[in-house]
Amino acid sequence: MVNPISHTPGQDPMQPRPFRVVRVIRETADVVTLELEAQTGPPLAFQPGQFTMLYVFGVGEVPISISGDPHKPARLVHTIRRVGLVTEALCKLGRGDVVGVRGPFGSHWPLEQARGGDVVIVAGGIGLPPLRPAIYHILHHRQDYGRVYLLYGARTPADLLFPEELKRWQHTLAHAPGASPVRVTVDRAEGGWDGAVGVVTSLIPVLPIDPLRTTALMVGPEVMMRFTISELRKRGIPEENLYLSMERNMKCAVGFCGHCQYGPHFICKDGPVLALPRVRDWITRKEV
Repeated sequence: MVNPISHTPGQDPMQPRPFRVVRVIRETADVVTLELEAQTGPPLAFQPGQFTMLYVFGVGEVPISISGDPHKPARLVHTIRRVGLVTEALCKLGRGDVVGVRGPFGSHWPLEQARGGDVVIVAGGIGLPPLRPAIYHILHHRQDYGRVYLLYGARTPADLLFPEELKRWQHTLAHAPGASPVRVTVDRAEGGWDGAVGVVTSLIPVLPIDPLRTTALMVGPEVMMRFTISELRKRGIPEENLYLSMERNMKCAVGFCGHCQYGPHFICKDGPVLALPRVRDWITRKEV
């Protein structure tokens, strides 16, 4: 079972706090990373996989997964795709602007439970940012894990996030000289791309893992996660070792409003990270 919600001691997660934008990184044409610093109180401690509610004054509030290093909480990092009014406003912010932050909220990746075994991380598109804190955690405790693989798929090479980090992770995540822990594929090869082409699930069958001691973490479109689950199960990884982060329209973050209900679960407080057995009967339903 993933541990319950974790908050900064002495801080009310429901009370918005002002955070100032200290750095803006334009990742792609429609994705921006914001680095924030608290204007009052201590930094916001969080667990990999948790999210905050970001409030743009005069526009609204939206849930965004934290994409920074949990070991460096002084900078609260979010990677945001422009898909609506609030996220568009967030993507237009500049250095010195102030946003409201509530949280952190939600469950987190089972990194303690995964210690001593292999880890497979599968990300599709904008699904890499919620997994990035887990990668940072593993790098800080690399000796506690066996083989670690990051499988990452995007639409085109121009849509790949954190390309410089992907190159570094190829070396820092390696469990042995010559190992290739980071494997990237795109749907369409453009701009001289000479890497793999195809869906991210095509990278799973050839992974050299010990399935009974492997934990898998995944984020992406639900159809991608359904096929990822199927491929990982074919490899013999137990269902209880498969974890996914669900994305739903969250408004209150505490299960009051019901906007994020997913079967019997409320993603904002029961998730977003959930073990497969908890959602097995719902992940295959297209209309949930």
